[in-house]
This record gives sequence, C-alpha cells and structure tokens, in this order.
Amino acid sequence: MVQNLTIMKKSFFLISTLVSLAFMLSLTTFSQENAQKSDDSGYKFTDVKIIPHTPIKNQNRSGTCWSYAGTSFVESEILNNGGKELDLSEMFAVRNSYKIKAANYIKLHGAANFGPGGEPHQVIESLAINGILPDNFYNGLAIGTELPVHNEMDNLLEAHVKAIVENKNGTLTPVWKKAFEGLLDAYLGEAPADFEFDGKRYSPKSFTLENVNLDPKNYIEITSFSDQENYKPFLFLIPDNWDFEQYYNVPLDEMIETIDFALENGYSVAWAADVSDKGFNHKKGVALVPEKDWSKMSAGEKDSVFIEPVKQKNITTELRLQALEEYSTTDDHSMHIIGLAKDQDGNTWYKVKNSWGTENSRYNGYFYASVPYIKYKTIAIYVNKSGVPKNLTRKLDL
Repeated sequence: MVQNLTIMKKSFFLISTLVSLAFMLSLTTFSQENAQKSDDSGYKFTDVKIIPHTPIKNQNRSGTCWSYAGTSFVESEILNNGGKELDLSEMFAVRNSYKIKAANYIKLHGAANFGPGGEPHQVIESLAINGILPDNFYNGLAIGTELPVHNEMDNLLEAHVKAIVENKNGTLTPVWKKAFEGLLDAYLGEAPADFEFDGKRYSPKSFTLENVNLDPKNYIEITSFSDQENYKPFLFLIPDNWDFEQYYNVPLDEMIETIDFALENGYSVAWAADVSDKGFNHKKGVALVPEKDWSKMSAGEKDSVFIEPVKQKNITTELRLQALEEYSTTDDHSMHIIGLAKDQDGNTWYKVKNSWGTENSRYNGYFYASVPYIKYKTIAIYVNKSGVPKNLTRKLDL
C-alpha cells in the first residue's frame, strides 16, 4: 500500500511537471506570436532618398536647435560640394549671434527679442561674417558638463542687456560689450584666434574660406501664409527672426514641391517648425495630423494614432494661417530634413534629423513627418537655390 502510494505521488508529480511545462511553453509561444504581431503592426517606412549628412548630436538643455539644424545643413552642403565630412562647432555661431542680438537689443532700447532662439539661416550668415571652426576646437562646454546646459547663461545674458537699457545715467558705458563677452567666455569658453587642422594653421575665417566656402546669397528662406502676397519677399514677424531676414512667400503646394524637388535632386532642407503639436511624437518617431480632432478622441484612440496608421487631415491654407494666428503653431524648433520615405500604403513622409540625441527614440534620433504635418506645422524652410524648382525661381525672380 505504501509502495503504491509512493508510485502515485511520483506519477502525480511527473504529470504536474509536464502540465506546467506545457503551459509555460504555450505562454512563451503566445508571447512570441504577439511580439511578432506587434513588430509587424504600426508604421513601416522605407527610405527612398537620403541626402548625405553627418551624425546626430544632442543640444541637451539649450535653446540652440537653430544652430544644430543650421550647422547640420551646412555640413550636408559641404558634402554636396565634394568636401570632406566635418564636425563643425554649433556654439561658435551661438556665441557670435548672441553678440549681434545684444547690439540690436541695446540699439532698440530693449524693444527687441533677446534669447537663445534663432533660425537656421543665421548659421550661414554668421559663418560668412565670423567664419567657423571644427567642434573639437570650440564645443562651448566651458562649465564642465558633457552636453550643453544654458539656463544660467541665458538668464545672465538677458539680465545684463536689460540692466544696460534700464541704466538711469542716460549714456552707455564704454565697457558693456567687454562685460558681455566676459560672460560668453565664462560659459562657452574663449574662442580661439587660430588653430591647427590637418597640419595647417587656420583662423576661423581662413578655415571657412578653404573648407566651407558657402555664400548666403545662394540660399533662400521660403514660407507659405495666405495673409502675404505670393512670390514676394516680406519681413516675417516671428520672435526668432531677430535679424529681420526677408522670407519669400509661395502657395502651400509650391512649398511642398520645393522640399520634394530639393531632396530628389540631392539637396537637404533646413526646417523651422512647431513640435508642440499633439501629433509630434519623437519617441515613437512620427509627426502626423490625424483626420479626427484630438479633442474628439478617446484615450485609446489617441494612443492608437502612433501605433496603427490613420487617415490624416486635409490641410488648407486657411487652417494653416489660423493655427499661426492662434498660437497653436509657434516657431519652437528647427531641424534638418535629410530624406524622403514611403510608408506601407505608399504615402510620402520626410525623414528628419533631430538634435535630441539618439536615445529614447524609435529611429535613433531621426523621425518621419507626414506631408500633412509639414503642410500644417512648417514655419519656414531654408534651401539652396539650386534645390528650388526652375518654374518657382522664375516667379521669385531669383
């Protein structure tokens, strides 16, 4: 009897073990099948045209996206011109632009925008005046951080120019510029007067002339808003256009045609846009405009927008202008469009190089923006004139 009981216990244990293993195997299979299903679902992008460009960087806690986008754009232009791949200093343009902003602010008695923001065109304007240099000779990390952290610097620089304007003595001191440069030196480091690169001695200007050599006259800033006359330049009243650059206004479809033409013909596009929109999701790697308004979506629908492809909104010129005037479209970020892609349904998307590093992003720092998002949230594009369609260059009298 005892022997039979022992045999029964062993049999029961064996059967239980086999059942448990079978159950665990089924769970594993179920998990693998669902993981595969998850991998097979969602947006699938195929890159169809990629412009040569340099690796992604991280602007970190600085408001210098414009310099990262503009510098990345310059690096691509150098490659397009047959030059070598260069890692250029974003902070050299930041430093020199801050000096111009300060002078403008003082001249206008404080009635001007002053802050860390800007537009991509200001990088080429800066290098034409001041030159540029490789990043390893001027990375702007004088305070000892591994990545830019500019809050304190930005606040002190603004306080400095405000104090000068509010000076009750009625005249400016002769040393305010020297004091301002002292702050830049403290936070970004002193800019070298010369440096050795590839066995040759350069100043920032001579380095630029020999290794970069881009003329601001060869580039154009384009936007599209229905309150402006088409094919004419105008002063675009946005805060980050602090240097009062003229932009060309064109119909919305022709702005999109310009982006497509540029990319198809080997030219990248610097892109100023709004990324505060709910349709922008850097982590998921997409920027889109669902047809259904966000306010009318359930929580589940909002989540699914970034998981499964959805029908997108038809963007009109009226909708685009309304968003700008109501501040739902703001000039809050600059990036670099470096390619064209197609999704699984054949829709066109634009591959965008961002400046937020490579982590916490599905596509390692890149993302894909849909045509409706570009139409809706673009502030302006900056492109080589050779990347503008010929029929448009004639209309713009370029």
